[in-house]
Amino acid sequence: MSFAIISLTILGVVLGGLLGVASRWLAVEEDPMEQELQALLPGSQCGQCGYVGCAQAAVALAKGEAPVTLCPPGGRMVAEALAKKLGVTADLSGQADMGPQLARISEDFCIGCLRCLNECSVDAIIGAPKQLHAVLTDICHGCGKCVVACKTGAVSLQPLSPTTVTWYWPKPVSVHAHEVSA
Repeated sequence: MSFAIISLTILGVVLGGLLGVASRWLAVEEDPMEQELQALLPGSQCGQCGYVGCAQAAVALAKGEAPVTLCPPGGRMVAEALAKKLGVTADLSGQADMGPQLARISEDFCIGCLRCLNECSVDAIIGAPKQLHAVLTDICHGCGKCVVACKTGAVSLQPLSPTTVTWYWPKPVSVHAHEVSA
């Protein structure tokens, strides 16, 4: 019995040491710019940019293979941050700044077809076949894939309702700015 315990302990220590050496010897250097760009992206992994997830989009951005306007859920704010980080100028006239949005399902039009549920990459939609579906607002990131999948028009993106946590006071307009333009 004690021989088995001792031999397994020695085997565990030797294999653990080999794994430690292999992890240092076979380590892959990552570009720090890719990690910084990935931190700027929303992290929703929705795939609307044409890449599998935000990590692959960050790699393409760092290599210059993708435009800074590639993230529809991020909108204008993310595009501006990416352009600033990469030191490039971008035409943001086509980027709408809609603010945070969430999917909503209309009870009048939902037929329970499961198309929206199957498209949701974060499982924010719950429901059963041929029954009304609902959106878990704490999980939904507003990517809009469910809106495209819904053939009855029951799913729509709506602005996030302001609460005491999400509301912000807009910046005041300078009085001098009005006098100069007049």
